[in-house]
This record gives sequence, C-alpha cells and structure tokens, in this order.
Amino acid sequence: MKLSALQKYILKQAGQTKDKTLAKAAIEQFYQSYKKRPTPQDILTIITHSVERLIQDGLAIGYGWKTAHKWYIRKIKLTPPGRKLAKGLLGVQQKLPLKNSKGKNQKSKLK
Repeated sequence: MKLSALQKYILKQAGQTKDKTLAKAAIEQFYQSYKKRPTPQDILTIITHSVERLIQDGLAIGYGWKTAHKWYIRKIKLTPPGRKLAKGLLGVQQKLPLKNSKGKNQKSKLK
C-alpha cells in the first residue's frame, strides 16, 4: 500500500511514543514547516481523512465518539501491523526470531 507523507509522519510519530498512541492535535505539527499552509479547516479535513484511511487499512485504531453523521477521532493507537510499518519507516532493524541452541553449537565447537 502506498502511504502519503502525512500518513508516514503519523506512523513515525506514533511509533516513537511509549504507548504507541498519538493525539490528533499533535498531528497538526506536520504543517508547521510548510511556507504555504492550508487553512485551519482544510488541515482538519486532511488529517481526518488520512487517519480514517489508516484505520481502514488496519494500521491504527481510532478513539473518540460517533454521531449520526460522522466520527470524531480524538487519538489513535497503532495496531501490530502499524507498529511493524512504523519501525520500517524509522529504520529500526527488527530482531529475527532465532532459537537459542546452546547445546548444538557448543558441541560442534569443541570437536
């Protein structure tokens, strides 16, 4: 799946926190470095759509409340596939699930 720059930013920021959650207000920091920023209403719309797409793809869980017409997402939490993708974006090498076979390696070294 192809991710936008904002979605990559969301995954990286949430991946760096201890509990893998991120408030929606913290996502607005993404547009601070832009010289020509969208309007505040457009920023909220763009962020909402990006977060909803991450939730639909199964990379995040949204916390908030629902009205008859729309969801109000307050914060997001990464799911295990989202955490894995965030680690990949951050460049953190994952450990391989190797078994520790002390007996086999030590016996072969002694011979």
